[in-house]
Amino acid sequence: ETVELIRSNLMEKGDVLSVARIAGISAAKKTSELIPLCHNIAIDQVTVDFAVKDDGIEIKSSALCTDKTGIEMEALTAVSLAALTIYDMCKAGDKSMVISNIRLLAKTKEETT
Repeated sequence: ETVELIRSNLMEKGDVLSVARIAGISAAKKTSELIPLCHNIAIDQVTVDFAVKDDGIEIKSSALCTDKTGIEMEALTAVSLAALTIYDMCKAGDKSMVISNIRLLAKTKEETT
């Protein structure tokens, strides 16, 4: 029922996925403030996308930077905060929600000359 309310944009607190997307992108930008010893990097792009399925919501984030260090922590932070935002906005109506399987799917590095 909660997934259908989210899909139909009928949750009491508003547009859950839009708020979660903004939360995820904002969180990615603050990763170095949230995770001790994590470098502050110049982020070129962060996206947060959702696949609403019958049994839950899949969240994927993609992040790009040209810094020397990786940007995987920013992408993982984006997914984590998007999931927490969905949980927060829906918790009053659904006590059975679970956040699970947050993981890095791929990391690539383009060499520059």
